[in-house]
Amino acid sequence: MKNIIYRALAIVTLSISLVSCSSDDDNNTVSGNGKLILEFDNAYGANDLILNTQGNTTSNNEVLKISLVKYIISNVVLTKADGTTFTYPKSKSYFIADEATAAGREFELTDVPAGDYVKVKFGIGVDEDQWKLGASGQGDFLAKADAADMMWSWAAGYKFLAFEGTFTSPTVTTATPFMIHTGKTGTDYNYTEVTVDMPTKALVRTTITPEVHLITDLSKIIDGKNKIKLSDNNMGGMGAMIMGGANLPLITQNISAMFRVDHVHND
Repeated sequence: MKNIIYRALAIVTLSISLVSCSSDDDNNTVSGNGKLILEFDNAYGANDLILNTQGNTTSNNEVLKISLVKYIISNVVLTKADGTTFTYPKSKSYFIADEATAAGREFELTDVPAGDYVKVKFGIGVDEDQWKLGASGQGDFLAKADAADMMWSWAAGYKFLAFEGTFTSPTVTTATPFMIHTGKTGTDYNYTEVTVDMPTKALVRTTITPEVHLITDLSKIIDGKNKIKLSDNNMGGMGAMIMGGANLPLITQNISAMFRVDHVHND
């Protein structure tokens, strides 16, 4: 009988110990700050994007050979499972995504409060309030954007997105340049924000740096909700240059729908 009692007491003691340890571990893992990586993986429709290759066909039967893709990511806000948010410091929250460089595909956020994150919001471009601070108020980012050719001029402002290459169509049979740049034009500022859900939680811990893998479907730039024909913007056979006019707000609407989180690595 005593042996049974002793074994029962041992089991209870072990259970209490395990619960206590588990509780302590949980408290430790969700305190402090960690890091989170945003990875932008450019695609065209269902296919991974490979620069300077043929075969990117629109619903208007225009075939694109894409040579350059750059866009500004800004103003990152992360949402936890409990609904609370963390706004990444504005002074550090401007990045240039560039398909041509490894450094332009992954951006590390530092000093992120530990927690379980389920959404990410970000801007495409530089918000108007930031631009209104003037050249002296841009910090290091102005020089970075200028070096990356993501400025028209200071007066004209930033290029929010640069999408370039050549195209052919049923009416344009010779490969012809196209160039799409979004940004401030006239009274249209064309800055947009995107909020995407994560299919699994991003577990930011002092010992875990989640990688949030986003797919950017570039086909939506001119072939999203709003259909834009490059052939209709071909300037006398010299190329399709879309940098203003009525098409730019339509392209901005398309851009806001071209992102999704494919998966999250919690390694």
